Amino acid sequence: QVQLAESGGGLVQPGRSLTLSCVASGNIIYIYTMRWYRQAPGKQRELVASISRGGITVYADSVKGRFTISRDSDNNTVFLQLNNLKPGDTAVYYCNADLRLENLEIVRDYWGQGTQVTVST
Repeated sequence: QVQLAESGGGLVQPGRSLTLSCVASGNIIYIYTMRWYRQAPGKQRELVASISRGGITVYADSVKGRFTISRDSDNNTVFLQLNNLKPGDTAVYYCNADLRLENLEIVRDYWGQGTQVTVST
């Protein structure tokens, strides 16, 4: 059973920061690109940031310069540092990863359950 376990969300005031974490576990042979998505109420899910196995990062324009995505040395954990948070950042943030599982040759993407980030006074 593959799990992507997110943590770190919460209620914060505008301008403050949060750090989200996502740990991948299970019958995983290899973890490729890891990503953070978010989905606000009434809006479609959007890609926030991604990071490849080699550390190449891509950010949505709306978060560039404020958010930072990174991975730990074992490459099984992805972080998202959210700085200078704005009310528009309020959303459920989802971890996503391209994984190769044991006994499977095809790489597929998997999702976490999501963690709520609320930015409000």
